[in-house]
Amino acid sequence: MEALHAAVLGWYDEFARDLPWRRTEASAWSVMVSEFMLQQTPVARVLPVHAAWLEAWPTPADLAAASTGEAVRAWGRLGYPRRALRLHAAATAIVERHGGEVPASYDDLLALPGVGDYTAAAIASFAHARRHVVLDTNVRRVIGRAVAGVEHPARSVNRAERDLAASLLPEEAPVAATWNVGLMELGALVCTATSPACPRCPLAERCAWVAAGRPAYDGPPRPVQTYAGTDRQCRGRLLGAVRDADGPVPASTLEAQWADATQRERCLASLLADGLLARVGPTTYALP
Repeated sequence: MEALHAAVLGWYDEFARDLPWRRTEASAWSVMVSEFMLQQTPVARVLPVHAAWLEAWPTPADLAAASTGEAVRAWGRLGYPRRALRLHAAATAIVERHGGEVPASYDDLLALPGVGDYTAAAIASFAHARRHVVLDTNVRRVIGRAVAGVEHPARSVNRAERDLAASLLPEEAPVAATWNVGLMELGALVCTATSPACPRCPLAERCAWVAAGRPAYDGPPRPVQTYAGTDRQCRGRLLGAVRDADGPVPASTLEAQWADATQRERCLASLLADGLLARVGPTTYALP
């Protein structure tokens, strides 16, 4: 176990990317914002938006004082814009329940709007150096290959996987926090999903998957994400047209964004229901 820890921690110390939310001066709020933004979004796309967000709203109280519409506009084209609403709601709850300070307790974090198990554990670990199992896709893949000997983990976290990850967690909380982010970085840069660079991996000599001859994944078919023509793309077009406008947008502008009227109306209704758009006139729309 010590050799496993030393390999990952040593590699991370040498090769980790310099990301703003990992710096010693980074606030817990910076870490929290990054965790919301990094969900299903690459680091390169998050970096400029994270910087602009922290400049506009350096504390949860600053964001809570802004409108949800401002949050959606600042979210820009990161995708999955409901995350902006959830982050705004979480900031409001932090002000109301925790005096404007991002809590360190996993339970307190989990009770915030829009915060699930992974996000609560990640914020507690990365912002407050608490000892928690943090299982994102990259961490699960590295542990799955290096210890369990499988190319890809199951579609969702199961008890056996969580217990295995817990058994690997270093005892000292600050070391456990670095272990978590080290595994995450290793999965992002070396032990990638489709082109793992095993010769550059610090775990190659003790990797169960490599030792077994890198057997191919034989579980249920892995989902393939599509985008073109989906409701998600339609919603993005409609929201983008309103977000990029200087004021309220007439229905005719939205009609020009998507030809399929049935799909367009369905997506517009869902944006209104989600609170991402507001009807400000009989046929006029704006950010909330």
